[in-house]
Amino acid sequence: MDKDPLLQLRVFDLNCWALRYLSKLRQERIALIGDVLSQEGFDLALLQEVWSERDYWELKKKLSSCYPSSHYFKSGVIGSGLCIFSKHQILDTFLYQYSVNGYPYMLQHGDWFCGKSVGLVELKIQDIVFNVYVTHLHAEYCREKDAYLPHRVVQAWELGQFIQHTSKGADIVLLGGDLNMHPEDVGIRLLRGWAGLQDSFTAAEKVEGCEDGSTLLPANCFTNQKEMQFYPQGIRIDYILYKGSSQYKIRCNSHVTTTGTVPGKGIPYSDHEAVVAILSVEKREPDKALNHPIVEPMLVDILNEARMEVRVGLLSAERQRYSCGRMAVLALLLLLMQGTMGLTSMFGRTMQPFPKFSFSLLGLLAVVVLLISAVLYLFHTIEVKILQGTEEQMRVGLQSLHDKLNSG
Repeated sequence: MDKDPLLQLRVFDLNCWALRYLSKLRQERIALIGDVLSQEGFDLALLQEVWSERDYWELKKKLSSCYPSSHYFKSGVIGSGLCIFSKHQILDTFLYQYSVNGYPYMLQHGDWFCGKSVGLVELKIQDIVFNVYVTHLHAEYCREKDAYLPHRVVQAWELGQFIQHTSKGADIVLLGGDLNMHPEDVGIRLLRGWAGLQDSFTAAEKVEGCEDGSTLLPANCFTNQKEMQFYPQGIRIDYILYKGSSQYKIRCNSHVTTTGTVPGKGIPYSDHEAVVAILSVEKREPDKALNHPIVEPMLVDILNEARMEVRVGLLSAERQRYSCGRMAVLALLLLLMQGTMGLTSMFGRTMQPFPKFSFSLLGLLAVVVLLISAVLYLFHTIEVKILQGTEEQMRVGLQSLHDKLNSG
Protein backbone atom coordinates (compact mmCIF):
# COMPACT_ATOMS: atom_id res chain seq x y z
CA MET A 1 0.00 0.00 0.00
CA ASP A 2 1.47 3.37 -1.07
CA LYS A 3 2.11 5.84 1.70
CA ASP A 4 0.74 9.36 1.49
CA PRO A 5 2.99 11.76 -0.46
CA LEU A 6 4.75 14.61 1.26
CA LEU A 7 3.19 17.00 -1.23
CA GLN A 8 1.42 17.19 -4.58
CA LEU A 9 2.17 19.68 -7.33
CA ARG A 10 -0.11 20.69 -10.20
CA VAL A 11 2.03 21.96 -13.07
CA PHE A 12 0.64 23.78 -16.12
CA ASP A 13 2.62 24.17 -19.35
CA LEU A 14 1.58 26.06 -22.51
CA ASN A 15 3.12 27.62 -25.60
CA CYS A 16 0.93 30.73 -25.70
CA TRP A 17 1.63 31.82 -29.32
CA ALA A 18 1.44 35.49 -28.36
CA LEU A 19 3.39 37.49 -30.94
CA ARG A 20 2.14 41.06 -31.22
CA TYR A 21 0.45 41.97 -34.54
CA LEU A 22 0.95 38.45 -35.95
CA SER A 23 -0.76 35.97 -33.61
CA LYS A 24 -4.52 35.78 -34.10
CA LEU A 25 -6.81 36.94 -31.26
CA ARG A 26 -3.76 37.35 -29.03
CA GLN A 27 -5.32 39.64 -26.42
CA GLU A 28 -8.48 37.54 -26.12
CA ARG A 29 -6.44 34.36 -25.68
CA ILE A 30 -4.09 35.92 -23.13
CA ALA A 31 -7.19 36.91 -21.12
CA LEU A 32 -8.49 33.32 -21.33
CA ILE A 33 -5.10 31.96 -20.22
CA GLY A 34 -5.16 34.32 -17.26
CA ASP A 35 -8.69 33.16 -16.41
CA VAL A 36 -7.85 29.45 -16.39
CA LEU A 37 -4.69 30.01 -14.33
CA SER A 38 -6.66 32.07 -11.82
CA GLN A 39 -9.53 29.59 -11.58
CA GLU A 40 -7.48 26.40 -11.42
CA GLY A 41 -4.82 27.66 -9.00
CA PHE A 42 -1.92 25.56 -10.24
CA ASP A 43 1.27 25.39 -8.20
CA LEU A 44 3.36 26.30 -11.23
CA ALA A 45 2.57 27.74 -14.66
CA LEU A 46 5.35 27.44 -17.25
CA LEU A 47 4.63 29.61 -20.28
CA GLN A 48 6.40 30.06 -23.61
CA GLU A 49 5.98 32.53 -26.49
CA VAL A 50 4.81 35.37 -24.30
CA TRP A 51 6.75 37.66 -26.62
CA SER A 52 5.28 40.92 -25.34
CA GLU A 53 6.29 42.14 -21.90
CA ARG A 54 3.00 44.03 -21.80
CA ASP A 55 1.17 40.68 -21.94
CA TYR A 56 3.34 39.37 -19.12
CA TRP A 57 2.59 42.38 -16.93
CA GLU A 58 -1.13 42.04 -17.64
CA LEU A 59 -0.98 38.39 -16.58
CA LYS A 60 1.09 39.28 -13.53
CA LYS A 61 -1.43 41.92 -12.45
CA LYS A 62 -4.34 39.54 -12.96
CA LEU A 63 -2.67 36.61 -11.18
CA SER A 64 -0.88 38.41 -8.33
CA SER A 65 -3.24 37.05 -5.67
CA CYS A 66 -2.99 33.41 -6.87
CA TYR A 67 0.65 33.44 -7.93
CA PRO A 68 2.55 35.91 -5.74
CA SER A 69 5.90 34.98 -7.35
CA SER A 70 6.67 35.20 -11.05
CA HIS A 71 9.57 35.87 -13.37
CA TYR A 72 9.97 36.91 -17.01
CA PHE A 73 13.18 35.84 -18.76
CA LYS A 74 14.65 38.42 -21.13
CA SER A 75 17.03 37.61 -23.98
CA GLY A 76 17.63 38.19 -27.67
CA VAL A 77 16.11 41.00 -29.70
CA ILE A 78 12.41 40.35 -29.11
CA GLY A 79 12.80 38.26 -25.95
CA SER A 80 12.85 34.60 -25.01
CA GLY A 81 9.08 34.54 -24.46
CA LEU A 82 9.60 32.47 -21.29
CA CYS A 83 7.96 33.16 -17.96
CA ILE A 84 6.99 31.30 -14.79
CA PHE A 85 4.16 31.94 -12.34
CA SER A 86 4.42 30.25 -8.96
CA LYS A 87 2.29 29.87 -5.83
CA HIS A 88 5.51 29.44 -3.88
CA GLN A 89 8.24 32.00 -3.35
CA ILE A 90 10.93 32.10 -6.02
CA LEU A 91 14.32 32.12 -4.28
CA ASP A 92 16.64 32.47 -7.26
CA THR A 93 16.56 32.77 -11.06
CA PHE A 94 19.01 32.23 -13.90
CA LEU A 95 18.89 32.30 -17.70
CA TYR A 96 21.10 30.41 -20.13
CA GLN A 97 20.95 31.35 -23.82
CA TYR A 98 21.72 28.55 -26.27
CA SER A 99 24.97 28.98 -28.20
CA VAL A 100 23.42 28.19 -31.61
CA ASN A 101 19.93 29.19 -32.62
CA GLY A 102 19.36 29.33 -36.36
CA TYR A 103 20.48 32.11 -38.69
CA PRO A 104 19.85 35.87 -38.57
CA TYR A 105 19.28 36.04 -42.34
CA MET A 106 16.33 33.59 -42.11
CA LEU A 107 13.95 36.44 -41.35
CA GLN A 108 10.85 34.42 -42.16
CA HIS A 109 11.64 32.08 -39.26
CA GLY A 110 12.95 34.55 -36.71
CA ASP A 111 14.20 32.08 -34.08
CA TRP A 112 17.61 33.76 -33.98
CA PHE A 113 16.05 37.07 -32.90
CA CYS A 114 14.26 35.40 -29.97
CA GLY A 115 17.46 34.33 -28.24
CA LYS A 116 16.12 30.84 -27.47
CA SER A 117 17.05 30.00 -23.89
CA VAL A 118 16.33 27.95 -20.78
CA GLY A 119 15.14 29.73 -17.66
CA LEU A 120 15.69 28.39 -14.15
CA VAL A 121 13.93 29.26 -10.91
CA GLU A 122 14.69 27.76 -7.51
CA LEU A 123 11.91 27.07 -5.03
CA LYS A 124 11.76 25.56 -1.56
CA ILE A 125 8.50 23.86 -0.65
CA GLN A 126 8.27 22.15 2.75
CA ASP A 127 12.08 22.18 2.95
CA ILE A 128 12.31 20.38 -0.42
CA VAL A 129 14.48 22.23 -2.97
CA PHE A 130 13.01 22.40 -6.48
CA ASN A 131 14.88 23.44 -9.61
CA VAL A 132 12.24 24.38 -12.18
CA TYR A 133 13.26 24.90 -15.80
CA VAL A 134 11.26 26.33 -18.70
CA THR A 135 12.53 26.34 -22.28
CA HIS A 136 11.64 26.65 -25.95
CA LEU A 137 13.90 25.04 -28.56
CA HIS A 138 14.34 25.98 -32.22
CA ALA A 139 11.31 25.20 -34.36
CA GLU A 140 11.17 22.45 -36.97
CA TYR A 141 9.95 24.04 -40.19
CA CYS A 142 10.38 21.07 -42.52
CA ARG A 143 10.75 17.56 -41.13
CA GLU A 144 11.77 16.04 -44.48
CA LYS A 145 14.65 18.52 -44.91
CA ASP A 146 15.35 19.90 -41.46
CA ALA A 147 18.21 22.36 -41.77
CA TYR A 148 17.96 23.20 -38.06
CA LEU A 149 18.24 19.66 -36.70
CA PRO A 150 21.94 20.01 -35.71
CA HIS A 151 21.17 23.24 -33.87
CA ARG A 152 18.24 21.63 -32.04
CA VAL A 153 20.39 18.64 -31.06
CA VAL A 154 23.04 21.03 -29.71
CA GLN A 155 20.33 22.85 -27.75
CA ALA A 156 19.07 19.55 -26.31
CA TRP A 157 22.64 18.67 -25.31
CA GLU A 158 23.23 22.07 -23.72
CA LEU A 159 19.88 21.83 -21.93
CA GLY A 160 20.82 18.43 -20.50
CA GLN A 161 24.25 19.72 -19.48
CA PHE A 162 22.74 22.84 -17.92
CA ILE A 163 20.28 20.77 -15.88
CA GLN A 164 23.00 18.36 -14.75
CA HIS A 165 25.38 21.08 -13.62
CA THR A 166 22.81 23.35 -11.94
CA SER A 167 20.66 20.74 -10.19
CA LYS A 168 23.27 19.02 -8.01
CA GLY A 169 21.88 20.71 -4.90
CA ALA A 170 18.23 20.18 -5.83
CA ASP A 171 15.93 17.51 -4.44
CA ILE A 172 13.48 17.64 -7.37
CA VAL A 173 13.98 18.75 -10.98
CA LEU A 174 11.09 19.87 -13.20
CA LEU A 175 11.34 20.86 -16.86
CA GLY A 176 8.49 22.17 -19.00
CA GLY A 177 8.40 23.63 -22.44
CA ASP A 178 7.99 23.42 -26.18
CA LEU A 179 10.91 21.22 -27.22
CA ASN A 180 9.86 21.14 -30.89
CA MET A 181 10.78 17.44 -31.12
CA HIS A 182 8.72 14.28 -31.45
CA PRO A 183 9.07 11.78 -28.57
CA GLU A 184 11.22 9.41 -30.65
CA ASP A 185 13.60 12.12 -31.96
CA VAL A 186 17.26 11.86 -31.05
CA GLY A 187 17.21 15.18 -29.16
CA ILE A 188 14.46 14.01 -26.79
CA ARG A 189 16.12 10.64 -26.24
CA LEU A 190 19.44 12.39 -25.58
CA LEU A 191 17.89 14.86 -23.13
CA ARG A 192 16.02 12.17 -21.21
CA GLY A 193 18.95 9.75 -21.14
CA TRP A 194 21.73 12.22 -20.37
CA ALA A 195 19.86 14.25 -17.74
CA GLY A 196 17.94 11.22 -16.37
CA LEU A 197 14.51 12.80 -16.84
CA GLN A 198 11.17 11.02 -16.91
CA ASP A 199 8.36 11.98 -19.28
CA SER A 200 5.12 12.79 -17.45
CA PHE A 201 3.05 11.31 -20.30
CA THR A 202 4.76 7.93 -20.48
CA ALA A 203 5.10 7.65 -16.68
CA ALA A 204 1.60 8.87 -15.77
CA GLU A 205 -0.74 6.59 -13.87
CA LYS A 206 -3.71 8.22 -15.62
CA VAL A 207 -3.86 10.05 -18.97
CA GLU A 208 -6.67 12.38 -20.01
CA GLY A 209 -7.17 14.25 -23.26
CA CYS A 210 -5.42 12.96 -26.37
CA GLU A 211 -4.53 9.28 -26.11
CA ASP A 212 -1.04 9.91 -27.49
CA GLY A 213 -0.59 13.20 -25.61
CA SER A 214 -0.47 15.29 -28.80
CA THR A 215 -0.23 19.04 -28.33
CA LEU A 216 -0.47 20.06 -32.00
CA LEU A 217 -3.86 18.93 -33.28
CA PRO A 218 -5.37 19.22 -36.77
CA ALA A 219 -8.69 20.17 -35.15
CA ASN A 220 -7.14 23.34 -33.67
CA CYS A 221 -8.30 26.29 -35.79
CA PHE A 222 -4.93 28.06 -35.38
CA THR A 223 -2.81 25.08 -36.48
CA ASN A 224 -1.12 25.14 -39.88
CA GLN A 225 -3.09 22.38 -41.64
CA LYS A 226 -0.39 21.94 -44.30
CA GLU A 227 2.11 20.92 -41.62
CA MET A 228 -0.38 18.47 -40.11
CA GLN A 229 -1.36 16.58 -43.28
CA PHE A 230 1.00 13.69 -42.48
CA TYR A 231 -0.04 13.61 -38.80
CA PRO A 232 -3.83 13.18 -38.65
CA GLN A 233 -3.63 12.17 -34.96
CA GLY A 234 -1.50 15.19 -34.05
CA ILE A 235 2.06 15.72 -32.80
CA ARG A 236 3.45 15.80 -29.27
CA ILE A 237 6.13 18.47 -28.94
CA ASP A 238 5.27 20.01 -25.53
CA TYR A 239 6.56 18.19 -22.46
CA ILE A 240 6.74 18.14 -18.70
CA LEU A 241 9.79 16.15 -17.58
CA TYR A 242 11.04 15.49 -14.07
CA LYS A 243 13.41 13.54 -11.84
CA GLY A 244 13.95 12.95 -8.15
CA SER A 245 17.11 12.56 -6.08
CA SER A 246 18.71 10.21 -3.59
CA GLN A 247 16.42 11.60 -0.88
CA TYR A 248 13.13 12.09 -2.70
CA LYS A 249 11.25 10.31 -5.45
CA ILE A 250 8.60 11.81 -7.68
CA ARG A 251 5.85 10.21 -9.73
CA CYS A 252 3.15 11.45 -12.08
CA ASN A 253 -0.40 10.74 -10.91
CA SER A 254 -2.11 12.32 -13.90
CA HIS A 255 -1.21 13.79 -17.29
CA VAL A 256 -3.89 15.93 -18.98
CA THR A 257 -3.91 17.74 -22.32
CA THR A 258 -6.57 20.12 -23.57
CA THR A 259 -8.31 19.03 -26.76
CA GLY A 260 -9.78 22.04 -28.49
CA THR A 261 -11.65 25.21 -27.71
CA VAL A 262 -11.99 26.75 -24.27
CA PRO A 263 -15.24 25.61 -22.57
CA GLY A 264 -17.95 28.12 -23.41
CA LYS A 265 -15.74 29.92 -25.94
CA GLY A 266 -15.20 29.48 -29.66
CA ILE A 267 -11.41 29.59 -29.64
CA PRO A 268 -8.61 27.53 -28.06
CA TYR A 269 -5.99 28.97 -25.71
CA SER A 270 -3.29 28.77 -28.37
CA ASP A 271 -2.22 26.90 -31.50
CA HIS A 272 -0.71 24.43 -29.00
CA GLU A 273 -2.65 22.42 -26.44
CA ALA A 274 -1.91 22.94 -22.77
CA VAL A 275 -0.32 20.20 -20.65
CA VAL A 276 -1.15 19.65 -16.98
CA ALA A 277 0.71 17.16 -14.79
CA ILE A 278 -0.18 16.24 -11.21
CA LEU A 279 3.02 15.12 -9.46
CA SER A 280 3.54 13.49 -6.06
CA VAL A 281 6.75 13.80 -4.06
CA GLU A 282 7.65 11.13 -1.49
CA LYS A 283 10.55 10.54 0.85
CA ARG A 284 12.79 7.78 -0.46
CA GLU A 285 13.53 4.82 1.82
CA PRO A 286 17.15 4.92 3.07
CA ASP A 287 17.91 1.44 1.76
CA LYS A 288 16.54 2.42 -1.65
CA ALA A 289 18.52 5.63 -2.03
CA LEU A 290 20.00 6.19 -5.48
CA ASN A 291 23.64 6.55 -4.49
CA HIS A 292 24.96 5.26 -7.83
CA PRO A 293 22.80 6.09 -10.86
CA ILE A 294 22.64 3.28 -13.40
CA VAL A 295 24.26 3.92 -16.79
CA GLU A 296 22.11 2.59 -19.63
CA PRO A 297 24.12 1.01 -22.50
CA MET A 298 21.53 2.45 -24.92
CA LEU A 299 22.72 5.95 -24.00
CA VAL A 300 25.99 5.24 -25.85
CA ASP A 301 24.06 4.67 -29.08
CA ILE A 302 21.95 7.77 -28.52
CA LEU A 303 25.01 9.92 -27.90
CA ASN A 304 26.71 8.51 -31.01
CA GLU A 305 23.62 9.33 -33.07
CA ALA A 306 23.50 12.87 -31.68
CA ARG A 307 27.21 13.31 -32.31
CA MET A 308 26.68 12.28 -35.95
CA GLU A 309 23.96 14.94 -36.37
CA VAL A 310 26.33 17.56 -34.95
CA ARG A 311 28.99 16.47 -37.45
CA VAL A 312 26.50 16.87 -40.31
CA GLY A 313 25.78 20.39 -39.07
CA LEU A 314 29.49 21.08 -38.79
CA LEU A 315 30.12 20.11 -42.43
CA SER A 316 27.24 22.36 -43.53
CA ALA A 317 28.57 25.29 -41.45
CA GLU A 318 32.05 24.85 -42.93
CA ARG A 319 30.61 24.91 -46.47
CA GLN A 320 28.64 28.06 -45.70
CA ARG A 321 31.71 29.72 -44.18
CA TYR A 322 33.75 28.84 -47.29
CA SER A 323 31.05 30.28 -49.59
CA CYS A 324 30.89 33.52 -47.62
CA GLY A 325 34.68 33.82 -47.57
CA ARG A 326 34.89 33.26 -51.30
CA MET A 327 32.19 35.88 -51.92
CA ALA A 328 34.05 38.37 -49.71
CA VAL A 329 37.29 37.78 -51.63
CA LEU A 330 35.53 38.28 -54.98
CA ALA A 331 33.94 41.52 -53.76
CA LEU A 332 37.33 42.73 -52.54
CA LEU A 333 38.92 41.92 -55.91
CA LEU A 334 36.15 43.83 -57.68
CA LEU A 335 36.81 46.86 -55.47
CA LEU A 336 40.55 46.67 -56.19
CA MET A 337 39.87 46.38 -59.91
CA GLN A 338 37.56 49.39 -59.80
CA GLY A 339 40.16 51.36 -57.89
CA THR A 340 42.82 50.49 -60.44
CA MET A 341 40.53 51.44 -63.34
CA GLY A 342 39.60 54.69 -61.64
CA LEU A 343 43.23 55.66 -61.09
CA THR A 344 44.12 54.70 -64.65
CA SER A 345 41.30 56.77 -66.13
CA MET A 346 42.19 59.68 -63.88
CA PHE A 347 45.90 59.82 -64.68
CA GLY A 348 46.15 57.88 -67.94
CA ARG A 349 45.34 59.07 -71.44
CA THR A 350 44.52 55.87 -73.28
CA MET A 351 41.39 54.64 -71.43
CA GLN A 352 37.88 56.04 -71.39
CA PRO A 353 36.30 56.21 -67.93
CA PHE A 354 33.04 54.41 -67.12
CA PRO A 355 29.92 56.54 -66.67
CA LYS A 356 30.13 57.93 -63.15
CA PHE A 357 26.73 56.62 -62.09
CA SER A 358 27.39 53.04 -63.23
CA PHE A 359 30.88 53.12 -61.76
CA SER A 360 29.59 54.37 -58.37
CA LEU A 361 26.71 51.89 -58.35
CA LEU A 362 29.04 48.98 -59.04
CA GLY A 363 31.38 50.15 -56.30
CA LEU A 364 28.53 50.47 -53.80
CA LEU A 365 27.34 46.97 -54.68
CA ALA A 366 30.82 45.58 -54.14
CA VAL A 367 31.09 47.28 -50.73
CA VAL A 368 27.69 45.95 -49.61
CA VAL A 369 28.53 42.41 -50.76
CA LEU A 370 31.92 42.61 -49.02
CA LEU A 371 30.40 43.77 -45.72
CA ILE A 372 27.57 41.19 -45.73
CA SER A 373 29.91 38.37 -46.74
CA ALA A 374 32.45 39.33 -44.07
CA VAL A 375 29.78 39.44 -41.34
CA LEU A 376 28.34 36.07 -42.42
CA TYR A 377 31.83 34.59 -42.58
CA LEU A 378 32.40 35.62 -38.97
CA PHE A 379 28.95 34.29 -37.96
CA HIS A 380 29.56 30.89 -39.55
CA THR A 381 33.08 30.79 -38.07
CA ILE A 382 31.49 31.13 -34.61
CA GLU A 383 28.96 28.42 -35.56
CA VAL A 384 31.80 26.10 -36.66
CA LYS A 385 33.66 26.65 -33.37
CA ILE A 386 30.52 25.94 -31.30
CA LEU A 387 29.69 22.76 -33.22
CA GLN A 388 33.31 21.60 -32.94
CA GLY A 389 33.21 22.26 -29.20
CA THR A 390 29.92 20.38 -28.78
CA GLU A 391 31.21 17.43 -30.77
CA GLU A 392 34.27 17.32 -28.51
CA GLN A 393 32.08 17.48 -25.39
CA MET A 394 30.08 14.54 -26.68
CA ARG A 395 33.28 12.61 -27.38
CA VAL A 396 34.37 13.14 -23.77
CA GLY A 397 30.91 12.11 -22.58
CA LEU A 398 31.10 8.92 -24.66
CA GLN A 399 34.48 8.08 -23.19
CA SER A 400 33.10 8.60 -19.70
CA LEU A 401 30.13 6.32 -20.48
CA HIS A 402 32.43 3.59 -21.82
CA ASP A 403 34.58 3.80 -18.69
CA LYS A 404 31.52 3.51 -16.40
CA LEU A 405 30.12 0.57 -18.36
CA ASN A 406 33.48 -1.24 -18.37
CA SER A 407 34.01 -0.68 -14.65
CA GLY A 408 30.42 -1.63 -13.82
